[in-house]
Amino acid sequence: MDRFEGRCWLDWWANSSTLLGSVEVAVVITAVDAGWEARGRLVSDSDGDRDAFAFLCDLDPVFMLRFEDESRVAVTAHPSDGHRRFSLTEYTGPVQRSVENRIAL
Repeated sequence: MDRFEGRCWLDWWANSSTLLGSVEVAVVITAVDAGWEARGRLVSDSDGDRDAFAFLCDLDPVFMLRFEDESRVAVTAHPSDGHRRFSLTEYTGPVQRSVENRIAL
């Protein structure tokens, strides 16, 4: 397969049993000499989806890219265009990682 184009979901997991957020995305994944390249956009242009995606990217940009057949790959999202568009790279870091975020009240 040289190219995949379709709808997927970027899922953000707090731990192995807690899904904190999921956004539907349209992606184009192409094969390159060094592996693959991926670009995409949020399917919904609502402020709520964009704000949720921005919040999760700021918290930790590592998502699970979930395909319609339920297969998954860990990716790092690199947002652009006000969090409407993004590129993806394969996440190759540790499975367990600590995320710390403090919200000033």
